[in-house]
Amino acid sequence: QVQLVESGGGLVQPGGSLRPSCAASGSIVDIATMSWYRQAPGKQREWVALTSRGGITNYEDSVKGRFTIASDYVKRTVSLQMSNLKPEDTAVYYCKIVTATSALWGQGIQVTVST
Repeated sequence: QVQLVESGGGLVQPGGSLRPSCAASGSIVDIATMSWYRQAPGKQREWVALTSRGGITNYEDSVKGRFTIASDYVKRTVSLQMSNLKPEDTAVYYCKIVTATSALWGQGIQVTVST
């Protein structure tokens, strides 16, 4: 059974950086896209960034210029370099991998931006 395992979250001060990563274990083929989402307390889960197998990347407006998504379709990993973090970036971050036949989610990892 395929699992997505996330790491690299934590507590950081405003203006700081973090780099959550996500790795797929088990057999997974035909990956189409890899994405990151986040869910802040009391809010709905929202999309943050996406990378496609064809090399397209896209970002939610509030993170453009601050976050960078990187993926390796052979190693089946995706990371999110987050810089100049703000308190409003505080959330549980989830990776998502979409294949031709399924959509897989990680378990979520906490990112807290606070003094």
